Amino acid sequence: MRAVTVTEPGGPEMLTWAEVPDPVCRPGEVIVDVVASAVNRADLLQRQGFYPPPKGASEILGLECSGVISEVGAGVEGWTVGDEVCALLAGGGYAERVAVPAGQLLPRPSGVELATAAGLPEVTCTVWSNVFLLAGLERGENFLVHGGSSGIGTMAVQLAARAGARVLTTAGTAAKLAVCRELGADVGINYRDEDFVERVREETGGRGADVILDNMGAQYLARNVDALAVGGRLVIIGMQGGTKAELDIATLHRKRASVHAATLRARPATGRGGKAEIVAAVRHDVWPDIERGVVRPIIDRRLPMSRAAEAHRVVEASEHVGKVLLLPDA
Repeated sequence: MRAVTVTEPGGPEMLTWAEVPDPVCRPGEVIVDVVASAVNRADLLQRQGFYPPPKGASEILGLECSGVISEVGAGVEGWTVGDEVCALLAGGGYAERVAVPAGQLLPRPSGVELATAAGLPEVTCTVWSNVFLLAGLERGENFLVHGGSSGIGTMAVQLAARAGARVLTTAGTAAKLAVCRELGADVGINYRDEDFVERVREETGGRGADVILDNMGAQYLARNVDALAVGGRLVIIGMQGGTKAELDIATLHRKRASVHAATLRARPATGRGGKAEIVAAVRHDVWPDIERGVVRPIIDRRLPMSRAAEAHRVVEASEHVGKVLLLPDA
């Protein structure tokens, strides 16, 4: 088969569409003929040599895909050849075929075109596991998501609004903030010329945010803690702003607040807190609203996998809104 390979760690120019060995279908897995994959920031880090795949996972980039099951391994129940699916992956999505643990499969939602469904698994599983299962966002609470126009951001805005939270979001342009408002955000904050801590306090009557979903890491740590409400929960899922910063524990004590750092890719496939458990929760709690059109994937553009370098440049420059999809070349 063909796949996007990394010739050596470096820039987007290191991505090549090349021949590689076919995946092997092991017990408990299926083979999916890929219709589309999607670009995530973790892919950029892996390309640069900073984020190796978990032990035993494919070294091919790509943390999600959609496609058609072409082979079913021993012990797999509930899935058959020909099923249209999307999947959460530990790697391997930028390819014509990929092996997937059966517990990480989701059926294509009715009303969602198959290629478009490739933009759903990573964002729905990330948002649901962190904002709702971990941080416990509740109706009436104030929720702040940084980077609201990103793939994760656009899903977080929709799911939090659906849950009855008051949604605040940051983004870098007026156009991106407008998209966030269309998706359900109550307050848009331009991080380039506004202090989000002050705006959060102003918009919440001094209370602060009950839950913050952060993709920046070190750069925003102190300010995120300042922006938390009493009993607030900060969940850090990205490190775009660095990995090391000082944490004012006295402020955490005073606010009775908590800071969580979470990742999805390194979780085990099964067991408590594993990917299969999260995927099952998403199928039960999120999929019905996607099928009703209450929540929808936001797709910025589609590119052939041979142009993966271009897709990475778009995401690195934050030129996109929602997800950038990659489709195997014809």
